[in-house]
Amino acid sequence: MKGIVLNRELENKIELKSLNSLSPRPGEVKIQIKAAALNHRDEWCRQGLYPNLKNGVVLGSDGAGVISELGAGVSGLEVGQEVIINPALNWGQNQKVQSKDFQILGMPGNGALAEELLVPADRVHLKPSHLTFESAAALPLAGLTAFRALTYQGNCQPGEKVLITGFGGGVAQFAAQFAIGLQAEVHVSSSSEDKIQKALGLGVKAGFNYKNENWTDQALEQAGGFDLIIDGAAGDSLNDLIKVANPGGRIVFYGATLGNPGKLEARRIFWNQLKIMGSTMGSDQDFEQMLAFVNEKSIEPIVDQVFSFEKAVEAFDRMKAGKQMGKIVLKP
Repeated sequence: MKGIVLNRELENKIELKSLNSLSPRPGEVKIQIKAAALNHRDEWCRQGLYPNLKNGVVLGSDGAGVISELGAGVSGLEVGQEVIINPALNWGQNQKVQSKDFQILGMPGNGALAEELLVPADRVHLKPSHLTFESAAALPLAGLTAFRALTYQGNCQPGEKVLITGFGGGVAQFAAQFAIGLQAEVHVSSSSEDKIQKALGLGVKAGFNYKNENWTDQALEQAGGFDLIIDGAAGDSLNDLIKVANPGGRIVFYGATLGNPGKLEARRIFWNQLKIMGSTMGSDQDFEQMLAFVNEKSIEPIVDQVFSFEKAVEAFDRMKAGKQMGKIVLKP
């Protein structure tokens, strides 16, 4: 079989390589991958920004495919079923936080950017029937991250004013769609007018270009402030979010692509009694609830572009440049 592996000795840091075919061990399922999706962590691995990097590891956390073989002792699944994979490994029993053994599929262990994948049987779920393999592959990591941030941590309620920052990325597009499904009044921010227009087409009420210096004033004028803000950037922009949060509001951030803030408006936080929370992926319970919600609301992931495995470098470069609107998908 073939897989896209990390090789930081090469100029492009990844390569499409022939690998040995896999045989499931007891409790494992072998999946023939039909489509896999990129996440920022895949590009960060390529850039050497992720811990525990190992050359030769198959990258990719998100995948959808068909069960081709069952290991001994596996029940409740059948060869031929169309499935998607929960990439959160070893979350543990505590719904509040992941265990110290928590890992994500695709580094340090082999991931979904290959023709075949072995995973524990409890990571395998039936693919929502309304989704293609390409759109299903786009769902797991980003969808799970968005769902937990919005529902478990953010406690999103119908009628609340919600701001989703950085619309266009995988987590943000799911957060916006999930919040609309929860009957919230959803607003987004983006650096791209085209992406804002895409959000409006999904049912978002308004969008703000955060490159405009007065975007916070515009947001306050139009929305009057937000009850819940979902963010993946942090950095100094966190103070802008504190400014547009309603008294008693919640800010949930699931990433820090802009790094740590240089300063923090502490007085505004305590005076307005804001809650600032972190969120990382999600538990098995979150994943099951997310899948049920996707099925109930017929959520359709936004797929930016589909590449063949042979054009993996082009796909990774597109993510690095931030050109995508939705998820970048690769097919064997």
